[in-house]
Amino acid sequence: MRTVAVVGGGLIGTSIGMALAVRGTAVHVLDRDPVRQAEAAERCGGVAGPPRERADLAVLAVPPGQIARVLREQQIRGLARCYTDVGSAKESVQRAAVAAGCTLEYFVGGHPMAGSEQSGPHAARAELFVGRPWVLTPDRCTGAAALVAALDLVEACGARLVVMAAAEHDRAVALTSHAPHVVASALASALGGAPQEVVDLCGAGIRDTTRIAAGETGLWSDILGSNAGAVAAALEPLVDELTAAVAQLKQAAAASPGAPRPVLADLLDRGGEGRARIMTVQPTPSVRLPRPVASFV
Repeated sequence: MRTVAVVGGGLIGTSIGMALAVRGTAVHVLDRDPVRQAEAAERCGGVAGPPRERADLAVLAVPPGQIARVLREQQIRGLARCYTDVGSAKESVQRAAVAAGCTLEYFVGGHPMAGSEQSGPHAARAELFVGRPWVLTPDRCTGAAALVAALDLVEACGARLVVMAAAEHDRAVALTSHAPHVVASALASALGGAPQEVVDLCGAGIRDTTRIAAGETGLWSDILGSNAGAVAAALEPLVDELTAAVAQLKQAAAASPGAPRPVLADLLDRGGEGRARIMTVQPTPSVRLPRPVASFV
């Protein structure tokens, strides 16, 4: 790719721009906030504003609820030949894009599974995506040109390609990302109302558990709303686990003095097994799919 337009100068958009600039791609950054646009462009060593001619690819790095509108606007404008996004919800974006009258042949959904509780261009890193999964969600409307451009983007950023259906992606990230954010926020909220002498006792464990609760409220509210059904489904089993845990703990608290009180052993065992499984996942090198790519579209 010779020219890429990044729409949205936040953490992800700027990190993409930085990664592409290292590879010699000309990067143009567009953002409705002129200050952030200028800062992101400077971080990328790119240009603030659109290219004079159509870019090879436009990356829509805006919240999921805005993607369809921005896609439609930029397609009418003729910003790029092909388009992809980096939103963490896919089905709702596809439906909104259809309703907005977007040309879906030149668009493929994407989601790099990398980020930070920090936000803004100042937190961006060119190596943010190296070895990380990057999901693409082509469907029967996706044209080969759009998919090839998105594949080039994934490879240029050093990410690991994963191809999924939109609904499958949304269920997966609801369990691995969105529901954990809600849980972390609920836990951090409970601690936020505690007396200072209690907060002073917080150690590394609670800091690690609540780290992601520091994410930007506006962005995460949009993300959760854009994947609401899948997030609710992912939270229901967790609520059942906690309800059962509360019942066991109350029963243990009411037991006679001196009675043995081992509780929640099954949950703790399963938690340990789940943690071990998470920690055994090893990043694999970026995968380059052979062309032609028509089997995915």
